[in-house]
Amino acid sequence: MRGILLGLTLALASGQGALAERIISLGGTVTEIVVALGHEGDLVGRDMTSTYPESVRAVPDVGYYRQLAAEGVLSLTPDLILADADAGPPEVVAQLQAAGVKFVQTAPDEGIENIAAKITTIAAALGEEAKGAELVAKVTADLAAVQAEAAAVEGPRKRVVVILAVQGGKIMAAGQDTTGELMLALSGAENALQGFSGYKPVTDEAMLAAAPDVILMMDRGPETMSNADLFALPALKGSPAAADQAVIRMNGVKLLGFGPRTAEAARELLTAFYGG
Repeated sequence: MRGILLGLTLALASGQGALAERIISLGGTVTEIVVALGHEGDLVGRDMTSTYPESVRAVPDVGYYRQLAAEGVLSLTPDLILADADAGPPEVVAQLQAAGVKFVQTAPDEGIENIAAKITTIAAALGEEAKGAELVAKVTADLAAVQAEAAAVEGPRKRVVVILAVQGGKIMAAGQDTTGELMLALSGAENALQGFSGYKPVTDEAMLAAAPDVILMMDRGPETMSNADLFALPALKGSPAAADQAVIRMNGVKLLGFGPRTAEAARELLTAFYGG
């Protein structure tokens, strides 16, 4: 007993925060924050979008965080479940919350200021408030720097379309009031698609009228659509982007997850849009 108490005292004295727990992280950005706060070694489960850093791929996968099964999550006997705001379905979230396991969910994405709130929420759940404050300060400074760089861009802004997916020749893209549009603003570009909110299928006519200079799309590895196939679509064939073969591909969590790498992603886009 004295040994256990001594170990606890030493752990707390060393500034390691909360005791190690069996953590399941549901959401790629949530997992990135857990790792950034020094708790990768406590992860016993993660969802399929949690692929950064590469080392977390060795952690058992409980499935897509929006389509969870309570049995699969609870079979890993977690002490703490950290979940993205969009984790679901709702009935499974209710089961997890009622299972007697500590369940913490982040707030929905409502802008870049929510990154700090996400980090603070997860840091508090881990007992890492000091590390959380340090990470918030770094992320806030990085975001301010890239915003200043974007504001300093001279000349016309690039008109960009953010494509989530192409299915059966139909393009699903980001309209107004989306994280895709927020990322474009952060990187000094304009959303070429206006007049609707959310992520929706876009008609060929609407895409032709948008006339994007650049296409920004998710990097899906071997399943990513090639430039040739993309610009063979009638909706994009005659666009300025097609003429310049202007396509940027980025990991979806890095691009739209609004986490610790958001400033890095915005700076990469800024460079790709306007050069070094």
